[in-house]
Amino acid sequence: MRALQATPGGGRAVAGRRVAVTGVGVVAPCGIGREAFWAGLLGPAPTGERRVVDLDAAAIYGPKEVRRVDPFTQFAAVAAAEAVEDAGGVDALVGDPERAGVLVGTGIGGITVFEEQHTVLMERGARRVSPFLVPMMMGNRAAADISMRYGMRGPCEATVTACAAGTHSVGNGARLVATGRCDVVLAGSAEAAMTPLSLAGFGNMTALSTTGISRPFDARRDGFVMGEGGAVLVLEDMERAIARGAQVYAELAGAASTADAHHITAPAPGGAGAVACMELALADADLQPAQITHINAHGTSTPKNDAAEAEAIVKVFGSPGPAVTSIKGITGHSLGAAGSLEAAALALSFAHRSIPPTAGWEVPDPGVSLDLVVGRPRSWEPGPALSNSFGFGGHNGTLVMVPAAGGGGA
Repeated sequence: MRALQATPGGGRAVAGRRVAVTGVGVVAPCGIGREAFWAGLLGPAPTGERRVVDLDAAAIYGPKEVRRVDPFTQFAAVAAAEAVEDAGGVDALVGDPERAGVLVGTGIGGITVFEEQHTVLMERGARRVSPFLVPMMMGNRAAADISMRYGMRGPCEATVTACAAGTHSVGNGARLVATGRCDVVLAGSAEAAMTPLSLAGFGNMTALSTTGISRPFDARRDGFVMGEGGAVLVLEDMERAIARGAQVYAELAGAASTADAHHITAPAPGGAGAVACMELALADADLQPAQITHINAHGTSTPKNDAAEAEAIVKVFGSPGPAVTSIKGITGHSLGAAGSLEAAALALSFAHRSIPPTAGWEVPDPGVSLDLVVGRPRSWEPGPALSNSFGFGGHNGTLVMVPAAGGGGA
């Protein structure tokens, strides 16, 4: 990963510190916890709603306080707790608290409590609105709670870039480590937007599948299925991680962010913004397209997104190119949480040496000439790999992970 260093002649890209992924925490409809999540990704495509059920955040907040915490923050807090434990515990991670950061993004934030309290306002009057409304609904609540829980006093921020928020949070967190600002960053995102108002809005704009089936890259795809959840990765200076004997899932070798500057919801024609984003991420990782072996695609199951992403992948990597999968056939589309869930899935693919199949796919689309992983998991010798996210507003994000022992990077 590159770092931007100030020089008399202006900024220049130089090699930064290597960034290790040393912890993974997940809350998803297909499983709470990274191993349950992974098992869910390998299972059959679910039917019905993609909600997180049986989450117990009271262990973190206590039985009274948890009622004052929006579900999106609960998802992030539980995922962060698992990630920290996976990485060896807070004492091993937080040496200098001023050099420990938290970046947890979201697309919408606390919309659940917002809708609930708006109903209270309309039915019972202003005096009955909760005094905790503002801190419950604000989009930075998850990042703030995690920083306070672990005493991390470095950068603490919430990225809000729609469906790319998780990918941007992880990429920006890695940059903080690569530039030497932080030794460790908890990076990810969370979303709990399966509310009546939100579902009505997405439904009326015809973004949701009318069949209730998520079919990424399938010829019959007709929209996404709403999901929810959260994931957090522990990003750490590689030398520090090795010195303390930490497990390393992968090296986060590159990241990029671009804007389509085209339309508030539709992707740019030909996937131009996605092409630029993937190329910049490859350059950041000092890799060539031919070296990429796998792409965890954004793959939402909408006609325009999947077509644009498929075209962009072919433009950069050729056809059939690397092995491609979308996990949204299982998870649904969790908006701001999607990028971090997919980054977690990619890290787990490195650990399990396997690529999950694209659930829901059955009918080939003649316009999609990709090497899709379908039907069953594909054994994989881990190599350089990408995770893509593309959000409303034209926000594009790409991460590059490589095997920790080498394979690229700064």
